[in-house]
Amino acid sequence: MLEVIEDADRYVAAFSQFEKSLPDMEHSWLHEIRTAAIDRFVEIGFPTLQDEEWRFTNVAPLVKASFAKAAASHLEDGAVRRLPRRIFAGSRAVRLVFVNGHYSAKLSSVSPLPDGVVAGSLAQALESYPDRVKPYLAKLASYQDHAFVALNTAFIEDGAFIAIPKGKVVGEPIHIVHVATSSSKPTVSHPRNLILAGVNSQAAIVESYVGPEEAIYFTNAVGEVVLRENAIIDYYKLQQESKASFHFATLQVQQERNSNFSSHAINLGGGMVRNDINIVLNDEGCECTLNGLYMGSGKQLIDNHTRIDHTKPHCTSHELYKGILDGRAHGVFNGKIFVHQDAQKTDAKQTNKTLLLSEDAQINAQPQLEIYADDVKCTHGATIGQLADEAIFYLRSRGIGEGEARSLLTFAFANDIISRIKIAPIRSELEEMLLAAQSLPAGRNIEEGGP
Repeated sequence: MLEVIEDADRYVAAFSQFEKSLPDMEHSWLHEIRTAAIDRFVEIGFPTLQDEEWRFTNVAPLVKASFAKAAASHLEDGAVRRLPRRIFAGSRAVRLVFVNGHYSAKLSSVSPLPDGVVAGSLAQALESYPDRVKPYLAKLASYQDHAFVALNTAFIEDGAFIAIPKGKVVGEPIHIVHVATSSSKPTVSHPRNLILAGVNSQAAIVESYVGPEEAIYFTNAVGEVVLRENAIIDYYKLQQESKASFHFATLQVQQERNSNFSSHAINLGGGMVRNDINIVLNDEGCECTLNGLYMGSGKQLIDNHTRIDHTKPHCTSHELYKGILDGRAHGVFNGKIFVHQDAQKTDAKQTNKTLLLSEDAQINAQPQLEIYADDVKCTHGATIGQLADEAIFYLRSRGIGEGEARSLLTFAFANDIISRIKIAPIRSELEEMLLAAQSLPAGRNIEEGGP
C-alpha cells in the first residue's frame, strides 16, 4: 500500500506544480473541477488486478514509471509529416495539431468552415466561449470510478474543441492530430477533447495519435461527445503510437433523439493500450455503430472496453471488433450492452472475433448482455481461432505458397473492418499498410478466412 501512496504522491506533486503554472485569472469553476478530480484520484488510486474491470490488464509497469508533464514543443511541419506511420485524412481536411497535448496553430490548417462552426483549441475556447464549454466539460466522462479519467480531468489544459451549430453540415473531415515528441525522460500528456453536434448537424471527425519509434511516453486522453436531435457524427480513431509507449483513452458519447453515431477505432501501436468507449442512447430512435480493429505483436497489450447503454425505447446498436495477435501479444475485449427497463424495442448486436497467429498470443474476450426489458432483440458472441486450414488448402491448390496464403487470409480478416471506413484516403492508406505488413503486393483481394 505504501508504494501505491508514493505513486499517487508523485501525481499530486505534479498537480500542485501544474496549478501554480496557470494564470492567476483561471476560471474558478474549472479549478474546482480539477481539485475534486485529483482528490478523487488519491482516494481510488490506480486499478489493480483485483479490480473486475482491470483483471486482465496489469498497469504496474505504468504505475512504477516516473513521467514528467510534457512541455509544448515547436515542430516544423516537415517534422510532423516525417513521423512514422502517419495518416492525414486528405489535404482539404481541417487539421488541428496538438504537440504533447498543446495546440499548434502553425501546424494546424483550418480551412473555411460553414458559418458558426468552431474547430480549434479547448484552451482558446475556455477563454472565448466559456459559456459553451462549461455545461459539458467534465460532465459526461465521470472521474468518480476511473483513475485515468480523474488524472486527465485534474490536468485539463488543452485539446480539441469542436462545436457544430444547428443544421450545419461540415463537408470535409475535421482531423485531430496528437503528436508526441521524444525526450530525454518519459513524459505524460493529457489531451482533452470536447465535441458538440447541434440539432440536424453532421460531421466526420478523425483523431490520430502518432509519435517517434521507440520513444517512451504516456498519453492519457479523454473525449466527450454530445449529439443533439438528428445529429450525425462519424468518428474515426487511428492509434499508431510507439510500441514503447502507454496509451490510455476514454471516449464518452451522449446521444439525443434520432441521432446517429458511428465509431471506427483502429489500434496498431502502443506497448500498453487501454480504450474505454461508453455510449449512452439517451432518447428514442438513436442508432450507434462501433467497429474496431486491433493488431498486436511482440509483447503488446491492447485492452478494449466498450459499454452501450440503451436507456430509451426504439434504439439500435451494432458492434463488431476484430483482433489479430502475433508473438506474445495479449488482447482484451470486454463489451457490455446494458438495456434499461424502459428501453423496450431495443435492437442490439455485438460480435468479437480474434485471430491468433502464434501459440503464445492470447485473448481474454468477455461479451456481455445485461437486459432489464422484455421486448428486445439482443445478440452477442465471440470467436477465437487460427486461420482456417480449408482456406489455406484452397489457396495452395491454386499455386499460392503457404506463407502468402496466410498473409492473404490475415489481410482479408482485417480488411473487413477497414472496408467499412467511409473516408477514402484513410481507407486506402490503411489497406496499403496492411498489405505491406503482410508483405503482399497491391491489388490482392480475397474473402475473409479467419475464425
